[in-house]
Amino acid sequence: MKLWGGRFRKEENKLMEEFNKSFGYDCVLYQKDIEGSLAHVYMQHQCGLLTEDEAKAITNGLCSILNDIEDGKLLLEGNYEDIHSFVEINLIEKIGEVGKKLHTGRSRNDQVAVDMRLFAKEKTIGLIELVANLKETLKVVAENNSVIMPGYTHLQRAQVVTFKHHLLAYYSMLDRDEKRLKNALEILDESPLGCGALAGTTHEIDRNITCGKLGFKKPVDNFMDGVSDRDYLLELMSDFSIIMMHLSRLSEELVLWSSQEFKFVELDDLYSTGSSIMPQKKNPDGAELIRGKSGRVYGNLFSLLTVMKGLPLTYNKDMQEDKEGFFDSVHTLEMCLQIMERMIATLRVNVENMKQAVKKGFLNATEVADYLVKNNVAFRDAHGIVGNIVIYCEDNNKSIEELTLEELRKFSDAFKEDIYDFIDYESILNKGIKKNLR
Repeated sequence: MKLWGGRFRKEENKLMEEFNKSFGYDCVLYQKDIEGSLAHVYMQHQCGLLTEDEAKAITNGLCSILNDIEDGKLLLEGNYEDIHSFVEINLIEKIGEVGKKLHTGRSRNDQVAVDMRLFAKEKTIGLIELVANLKETLKVVAENNSVIMPGYTHLQRAQVVTFKHHLLAYYSMLDRDEKRLKNALEILDESPLGCGALAGTTHEIDRNITCGKLGFKKPVDNFMDGVSDRDYLLELMSDFSIIMMHLSRLSEELVLWSSQEFKFVELDDLYSTGSSIMPQKKNPDGAELIRGKSGRVYGNLFSLLTVMKGLPLTYNKDMQEDKEGFFDSVHTLEMCLQIMERMIATLRVNVENMKQAVKKGFLNATEVADYLVKNNVAFRDAHGIVGNIVIYCEDNNKSIEELTLEELRKFSDAFKEDIYDFIDYESILNKGIKKNLR
């Protein structure tokens, strides 16, 4: 049985039938489809489209189908076109002809639109919680590890920072991500149910009733936009992509930091894997997979952007392609946020290695230049002087702070005994504007 076909003289070609199906992936919407239908039935009764007995029979039937699915008595399988036909066909089989009245006053167009909005709302709320969990873990680990380390530009040691400050940079990124998700949630919180196929219905319905029952803040303003809008999915998938970019950057740091070349951190065995041939290996596969999976989330976004870019109003079957990519992006992001949170929570910081990397990197060179400027040396001259000091240190295998005052004064008479306090790494972190590096 199909929910359409009255005007067709021929049966649908089997290949076309298979090509047209979405049940294999949109079956995950079963809860939202039934939720939307329950609200629609309630409204139908309130508006006189169903008697009390009819509304009760359909409501009980829908609740029974939901329970059967949850209990494993009714499997989400079979030769159905989509989740909507699955629910309606099983409803009719369960309660008889009255089940055919469920669809009065709506179209599959506004039905799928409301299903997807409900699903997107629920998943976004869950993702906001996962982002908040990762933020909190970053904050806790950062607070417990306020140790000095090199800060980098161009992946070259640049200035001294703390591991705390480095981690909290990702906290700031995720804080913006959380705000973006909340903003997207606010924008999408409108009900398209009642828009019909594209121009409403001649039945006397009340969209405010279904809107309230489903927990939306308001009905959509324009019917044609309501059934064809996929902006909210694009916005969320864009937000997902930015989050994955942030997670990928942090993953790259973890890959580098846990390598033998850096040895800044050690990832827990629980989130690492080994080699099938090299027994000494401990691979940061959790981080590498997050880094790699960013590509599929980007791809899902660009796929839907491409689908939507040439579509006239209103609904077109192309829009069926909105689901698989969105479902995949949600699942991927859920996994990545949880794995990253666990990796951060369980990593071990190699404090001594970080300190040694600071001392070997001339990370107080900028402060030496600042010192000279404070002693009336023009910055451009100070820059050149310090560059020559670094060359001297490299040639003599010394750090700047290991040079004697006599050696320093070979480069400039502006150096005095207080230079050593000025360029001490702990002192640098406690100075002026850099206090926030703690």
